[in-house]
Amino acid sequence: MLSFSFRSLGKLSHLRPLFFRSLLHLSNETLTLSPPPLLFTPFNNPSTSFSLFSTAAPLFNNKTSSYPISREEDFNNDRYTDPHVAIKLALDSVVKVFAVLSSPNYFLPWQTKSPRETTGSGGDTISVTKGVVSRVEPTQYVHGATNLMAIQIDAAINPGNSGGPAIMGDKVAGVAFQNLSGAENIGYIIPVPVINHFIIGVEESGKYVGFCSLGLSCQPIENVQLREHFGMRPKMTGVLVSKINPLSDAHSVLKKDDIILAFDGVPIANDGTVPFRDRERITFDHLVSMKKPNETAKIRVLRDGAEHEFSITLQPLQALVPVHQFDKLPSFFIFAGLVFVPLTQPYLHEYGEDWYNTSPRRLCERALRDLPRKSGEQLVILSQVLMDDVNIGYERLAELQVKKVNGVEVENLKHLCKLVEDCKEETLRFDLDDERVVVLNYSLAKVATSRILKRHRIPSATSADLLNE
Repeated sequence: MLSFSFRSLGKLSHLRPLFFRSLLHLSNETLTLSPPPLLFTPFNNPSTSFSLFSTAAPLFNNKTSSYPISREEDFNNDRYTDPHVAIKLALDSVVKVFAVLSSPNYFLPWQTKSPRETTGSGGDTISVTKGVVSRVEPTQYVHGATNLMAIQIDAAINPGNSGGPAIMGDKVAGVAFQNLSGAENIGYIIPVPVINHFIIGVEESGKYVGFCSLGLSCQPIENVQLREHFGMRPKMTGVLVSKINPLSDAHSVLKKDDIILAFDGVPIANDGTVPFRDRERITFDHLVSMKKPNETAKIRVLRDGAEHEFSITLQPLQALVPVHQFDKLPSFFIFAGLVFVPLTQPYLHEYGEDWYNTSPRRLCERALRDLPRKSGEQLVILSQVLMDDVNIGYERLAELQVKKVNGVEVENLKHLCKLVEDCKEETLRFDLDDERVVVLNYSLAKVATSRILKRHRIPSATSADLLNE
């Protein structure tokens, strides 16, 4: 991936709009563009810093030319509006690969962290490496939190060096995107089928909606005694259904302890794999992930010793606790100094790289294991208490889930906000985890909220997303 920083191009920075338009003109010939990523700013418009990312592999000759530009009117000259000339001006200049970013602060969701500049590991110029394919199998995508097909290679892909094309001969075989933590010279490439599936999905729906899932947790049944217990015949193979996501279509069709024998007519082995290419095997999740949203799949099931075939509609499923919050600012609601936020994995990541061991154990377990019971459900927590006379004694109740407000079960942060704002009682009661209780005088708490916001210089008690919905 090439990232062109125009701050290093001197007077050429005036060509930014021209260069961008030129790349668009050539998008079907040489380059493919993805828009610049949003920088997170909590109360202002996103930064307008300019960056371009190329996901193709254009080749240019080594000849160089100089095109001096001294006046604004020179930009109207044909020699400078030619797209090939504009690209050559950029690529013949010194190219620096870097990013300037500002991340959200999930502990203080009304502000962002200090901006920082990062470059690829080992330097800030274009990085090229070489390797061979070691394995092809579904792998956990760090950025997508999904198990999808990936190509393992023996070339190092270090932080900051991902995102570029993987070239095999004169073809693009995929996109380099992550490495294996704790190992040397093991990297992964997103293969073309996954890229095509993503692009087609965006073209058809106008937005990225995710990859499909059956919403099942399955157990291999390689043990003979386990197979006999569920009435499987000697040559019968499959996997055992352990858990079903309540939001999936499978929840109304399949049952716990069903044995899935085949997916769309493809037999599933006892270890959960299906045939792939020549004498290779791959988990049947790959067949599921390559389905388009709202497509159906034929599932052959063994239930109580009898075989059945069901048709199940596949959809991308959202986790109760989101794994990522790309291009989205943190949500929050502040009342009487109590800061309420929906639990997300980025929130837990604020505890550091070893967040699994250093974050609150109960919140971590729920983030990784709990399933939503209904659409739109969030796990709302009291993240911290901004001290004031009105909340004295409650400062130790942080990092607990909010179960109820005045006896009403909390569905999500927006629901909690509405319950608080529509309160008609003299007192406001919050029921938390561990049977903890917070009770506030509603009138005094409303007055204290303004005072606390002013003291901490917080512009609003509610995040912008809750105000706009």
